[in-house]
Formats: sequence, structure tokens, C-alpha cells
Amino acid sequence: MTDFLKHDPLGPVLLVGGYGTVGTELARMASEEWPLLLTGRSVRRGAELGRLVGAEVRRWDLADREPFKAAVRAVVGVVNDPDDRVLRAAVASGIPYVDVTRWTSRVQRAATVAALLRPASPILLSSAWMGGVVPLAAAALAGRLGGADGVETAVRWDLADRSGADSIEFMDRLGLDFEVVTDGRHRTVSPLSEPRTVPIGGERTKVARIDTPEQFTLPLTLGVSTATTRIGFSSAAGTSALLAVKRLGFFRWGRGDRWRSARRTLLHSPGEGGVARLRIDVSHGERHASAVVSDPAGQAHLTAVGALLGLRRVLGTDGAEPPTGVAFPEQTPLASRVFAELAALEVRVDVDEARRADRCPA
Repeated sequence: MTDFLKHDPLGPVLLVGGYGTVGTELARMASEEWPLLLTGRSVRRGAELGRLVGAEVRRWDLADREPFKAAVRAVVGVVNDPDDRVLRAAVASGIPYVDVTRWTSRVQRAATVAALLRPASPILLSSAWMGGVVPLAAAALAGRLGGADGVETAVRWDLADRSGADSIEFMDRLGLDFEVVTDGRHRTVSPLSEPRTVPIGGERTKVARIDTPEQFTLPLTLGVSTATTRIGFSSAAGTSALLAVKRLGFFRWGRGDRWRSARRTLLHSPGEGGVARLRIDVSHGERHASAVVSDPAGQAHLTAVGALLGLRRVLGTDGAEPPTGVAFPEQTPLASRVFAELAALEVRVDVDEARRADRCPA
């Protein structure tokens, strides 16, 4: 099996997983800027979206060993790429690449694989929370403060929102401890530990620790000594139930395929839509700034917004030179424009720089 992607600067942008929950949102926005090629497991499932956005739709099942060939200007991975098929094919042909679907260990592996392949094209690993929106916001706040010592993120998950299977795959990681950096020291913590209550957009939300890629990348890119991400539900009862299930040890003894559907039922909601809302706190010395990011169109749309900004980045249509080799979202040279770009995509950002604190309050 040899997938072959040819670089065609005038060709379509390939969205792998382009008609899933996030892929659909991204396709609608990206089709206003580039021609698109959408792929997934079923052409029939993507046909209507293809007609709507004027995109070609083809089958590419990453679990199928049948090779795939196409000529494209850029690739966005909007579905899990467990064997790095898409990444390797893009790097081999010098095609700009964005990925928004990897958990931390797979981001680490992708960075290693790409570095060993010595990419000639920009490779943006943008799988941090909401397609890289969190580290982009952190970089914007750090720019205002002149640097960053600590970044703390609190996510309010709206149980009424839509969610795709890939977006809740982190539920399968809740039985695994993970490494973080706190006060400049590496340590191992448990998922859903260290709970606290945080005001997020006027709503007090109980949140607890979760493993996300920005906790790995921000100490490397922004030089922060503490990086923390926590998550909680829009329902206090839902959060309490999740923490109770964790205390019972379910996420450790309930690992594996047998309990997968039970794990994912806790977060995979059939809702019609909700508000994606999160808070980022950045500290630098005695200075502190926070931003509450809200997307009324929901978490799938906000993730797609992150992917769209990443796509502009690797293609150089954001007004800056594309990155060289492997990069992460927060390494943008346009940090001062992040909040304006989010606002232009109908994402609200409320910034507070008035407070002073020794540490982030989240």
C-alpha cells in the first residue's frame, strides 16, 4: 500500500474526514476560500455536502489498505490518522499539512515522525483543544503581557452540543495518568484530579484535569513553567457524576473495547447544538490577563475555526510567511491579530487585563 499525494498549488484543499461533524463545519467555511476535495469512508454520506459547497467527494478509509491518490494544494486531517498515513503522504510530496485530531501522545509521535522525514513543507500540528484555539489565545494574551509564566485553561462542555466520535475519543484516555509541567517541574497527574470551580462567562463551572496537547507544547514554545487544562460540564450534576465514576475506578477497570460505548456515552450527546465556552488565564510576573472564548455555533464550529486559521497559516494566506517544518499553533507571528480573526469568524472573545495575580485563578 502506497498512498500518493501530489502537490498542486492550484489544486483543491484535501479535507480527510471532510464530512464528519467537524469536517462539515470546516468545509462550509473553507469552500469560500479554496476549492475542496472531501474524503471519508462513504461517498454517499458526503455527497450532499459536496453539492452544497461545490466540492469533489471521494472515498478514503484510513483503515482500508487500498492506496489513495490525489493532487492537492494542502491537506487537513479532520479524522484520526492512527498509522500516520496522511501525514507521511503529505510530507513525502511537500504538501502543507494541518492536523486537528490527535491526543497528546499521538502529537508527540507525529512531531517525531515528521521531524525524521525532514519535511520541506509546513506541518502544523494543531490538535490542542478546539483545533488550536486555546494555544492561539494563550499566545495572544502572552503577547499583551510581554511573556507567559503560566497558562491555565478551563473548558465548559455543553451537554446540549453536538459531538462527533473523534471529538470525545479523549474519554478513552481517562484511565491513563499523564505528564504535565508545574512550576517548571515535570510530574504525573491523574485525569479528573485537582478539581476546582472557575467562573466561565458568568457561569461557575466545576472543572478537573484532562490530558490535552497544549499542556505538552506550551512549555516548549512559550516557555511557560505551568500549563494546565481542566474540563467540566454545563450541568453541575453531570460533572459530579463524571467525578464519581472516576472515583469508582471505572476509567481504569473499564478500559478496552468492551466498555468503549459506555465510556463515550458519558459525553457523546445527541443534542442539536450548544455554546462552546472556555477560559484561558495567562500570568507573567505580577501581571495577569484572561480571555473567555465563546462560540454560539458550538464546539464543532470552534474546532473548525481553529483548523481554518491553521490552513491559512500553512498556505500563507494570513499575511505571514508559512512556518518551516513542524510547528504548533501558538508559534504564530500574528498573535496580536488572533482575537480579531476569531471575531471575524463569529467567535466572541472577552479579555480582562485589569487584575493582578501571583498565579492564574483557574
